[in-house]
Amino acid sequence: MAQAIPMSFFTTVVPVIMRQQHYSLEAIGLMQLVKLPWVLKFLWAPLVDRTGSSTGGYKKWIFFSEGFYAITVAAIAFFSLEHQFTVIIVMMVLAITASATQDIATDAWAILTLKKEERSLGNSMQSMGSFFGSMIGSGALLVVYHYLGWFWLLLGLSLVVLAALLPLVFFRPETVIRKRPRSKSVSFKDIGSFFSQPGIWPQLALLAVFHSSLIGIMTMVKPFMIDLGYTVKDIGIISGVFGTAMGALFAMLAGWIMRKINRRRSALLFAALNILPGLFFLIMSPLIWLPPLMFAGVAFLWGTYGMGMVFVFTIAMDRVRHCREGTDFTLQIVIVHLGSLTLAVLSGKIAGTFSYEGLFFFSILLGIFTFLLAWFRFFGKDEHPGQKTSSENKNEQSP
Repeated sequence: MAQAIPMSFFTTVVPVIMRQQHYSLEAIGLMQLVKLPWVLKFLWAPLVDRTGSSTGGYKKWIFFSEGFYAITVAAIAFFSLEHQFTVIIVMMVLAITASATQDIATDAWAILTLKKEERSLGNSMQSMGSFFGSMIGSGALLVVYHYLGWFWLLLGLSLVVLAALLPLVFFRPETVIRKRPRSKSVSFKDIGSFFSQPGIWPQLALLAVFHSSLIGIMTMVKPFMIDLGYTVKDIGIISGVFGTAMGALFAMLAGWIMRKINRRRSALLFAALNILPGLFFLIMSPLIWLPPLMFAGVAFLWGTYGMGMVFVFTIAMDRVRHCREGTDFTLQIVIVHLGSLTLAVLSGKIAGTFSYEGLFFFSILLGIFTFLLAWFRFFGKDEHPGQKTSSENKNEQSP
């Protein structure tokens, strides 16, 4: 939640404020650059792994980066968006860079502290925090800004970021987590060597396309609703509030499902469910102007996306090398983001050329393709031939 609330505020609420102050659309578009550190964070992930030689080392990274994040957000409050726009953009990029660094350390720390059977529920909670943080950051904070203004809102955001550290202060694992030896071999070469592992490419291909059948519809569903006559208020309620809540709810359900059945069955189940939103929108498109059907379509869309997030994060955690947890997990998630970004960009072209119905049909085809990739990844051959994961290495060595 600490990551998602300020990020959503910077990328969705700040552009609204800028437009109220008569900024150009080009300047508003530059706001999306603050997301850049989340795409590039794999470049400094080896540094976090190298210095975070234990769960305590990663914990220090979390405290340091989260503290810097909070201080930077608070500092932005003292600048005027109207008169010091460039300075604010630079500071936002610094803040998001700190948040991305915290994310690397948090993911690595979670991989070390969670048992393999706990990872699905852990990722459910992580996904729920992201969904609720996005809901607050893109919706509720706009109302707060109306009453409190820029200065007090940003100071409050910095306190929220700091408050998120409290659980980590008081958390003590029930079992002693072994202290890993400092590995000087962890370097930027590990980014390249990650891609030379046996059996890694089927995993990366699945991660890159797993959300592909959903992202195009998610990108175009708001313009689609506008064309159907829905108001901005309706869109905010149906897509922003209800949709995000469905994502959080189904993310929790996914963690429970993955704990009850194995990874292989989960892969086929969630991949098959990804086909349903496109199928629903295609079949119901003549009647989807009716609110109950639109609510159902959005529930399908965000629900399957929430479940898919948990699955993607969990199998990415399973496929990391010993002492390189942050680097390997980050590389996989960056590939997920790049795949989603590509589909988001192409969705407008597809919908513009072939209509919304063409986009829905294309989404169904992508869903079928994803299902086949999931089958090949988990049933085509052994998952990790000759490869020991971080968890396996951890279990073989005494604390």
